[in-house]
Amino acid sequence: QVQLVESGGGLAQAGGSLRLSCVVSGSIVRVDGMGWYRQAPGKQRDYVAIISRDGSITYGDSVKGRFTVSRDNNKNTVYLEMDSLKPEDSAIYYCNAEVMTPMTFKMMDYWGQGTQVTVSS
Repeated sequence: QVQLVESGGGLAQAGGSLRLSCVVSGSIVRVDGMGWYRQAPGKQRDYVAIISRDGSITYGDSVKGRFTVSRDNNKNTVYLEMDSLKPEDSAIYYCNAEVMTPMTFKMMDYWGQGTQVTVSS
């Protein structure tokens, strides 16, 4: 089984910062793309940032210049540094990873349980 566990969410003031972490654990052969998505109440889930295994990065337009994604391949961990937070960044943030397990030897998408980020004005 593969588990993604997020941490680091919480409450921040507008203009403040938070750092999210997500650890991928379990029976793993390889982890490729990792990323963060978010979903606000009544809205669809949107991607925030995606980072490939070799470090290629894409950001959603609304977070460019404010958020930074990084990863540690040795620890199967992805991070999201969120700076200059705005109230509209409030959402549940989900970690996503493409993982190959020894059961299938195929890349499959896995999701974390989500962590709440709330930004007050």
